[in-house]
Amino acid sequence: MAAPPPPDRYEAALLLAAAGDALGFRAGLWEYCTAGARIHEELRALGGLSSIELRPPEWPLSDDTVLHLATAEGLSSGLEGDALLQELARRYVAAMGDMEGRKPGPSSILGTSQLRPGEPQGYRIPFNPTGTGCGAAMRSLAIGLRYPRPEELPMLIRAWDYVEGEGVAVGDNAAAWDFFGDSWRRYLESRGLLEGGGPPRVPSLPTPEERDAEYVRWALGGWAGRSGHDAPMVALEALLAAGDSWEELCSRAVLHGGDNDSTGTIAAGCWGLRWGLSRVPPGMHRHLEYRQRLCDAAHRLHALAWGH
Repeated sequence: MAAPPPPDRYEAALLLAAAGDALGFRAGLWEYCTAGARIHEELRALGGLSSIELRPPEWPLSDDTVLHLATAEGLSSGLEGDALLQELARRYVAAMGDMEGRKPGPSSILGTSQLRPGEPQGYRIPFNPTGTGCGAAMRSLAIGLRYPRPEELPMLIRAWDYVEGEGVAVGDNAAAWDFFGDSWRRYLESRGLLEGGGPPRVPSLPTPEERDAEYVRWALGGWAGRSGHDAPMVALEALLAAGDSWEELCSRAVLHGGDNDSTGTIAAGCWGLRWGLSRVPPGMHRHLEYRQRLCDAAHRLHALAWGH
């Protein structure tokens, strides 16, 4: 088995996921900007990434990191099974008290309002036919950090087995199930990745305008990265194209015309796990809101996952 990553890679993963969120959000100014070129112009006026200090009030975390942190801290409790689900529900309800100015989405607001932590199955909420957002995708990095071993992978990807086994809105889920898989098959085929081979065929898309045009082709409702299927696509596309360049990763995954704090959270967190913090300007992470909580959760997750 491959050696586990060092604890500082877990720290980089959570810190840079938060950095991608804060950068893309910019207190709502960039999250709701539909033109990537305008965001890049404003970034140049600020002096570029190396001149930015990501700290509130100008650069607060959005709901994305606050709820991802609830996931990470719940998982780092060491609980399992029903007790873990109750703990996550409790933390999600508590986190919704910390949403002033953070712009949570309608599905997050509705879903957390339906949680009843402490009651039997109080973590279960009704099927939401309009719940097409990217919240679950954007908050799942911590799950992979907690259960990273190859033998744990089947536990993480048996969603349909869970739906059928628990009898959870089976008909509703079945009717909506194929959309995600079909969308990803088309994307992976277009990049030469459907069979797991390589190298990937990633178009260069050198300008913000070209990237916006490509990303919006995958989107629902014209808002690139907003949905659960296309937010990870934007993130993967950026990761494949950027290599070890933090600046290129941000240009492609964070600074585009769409739900860029969410795609930035996904992509930057994965990038941090792979490359660490050494290539990142210190201002991107040293003054982040809730920095210590993110670091503490990262180290607890690493200890639970790898037994150190």
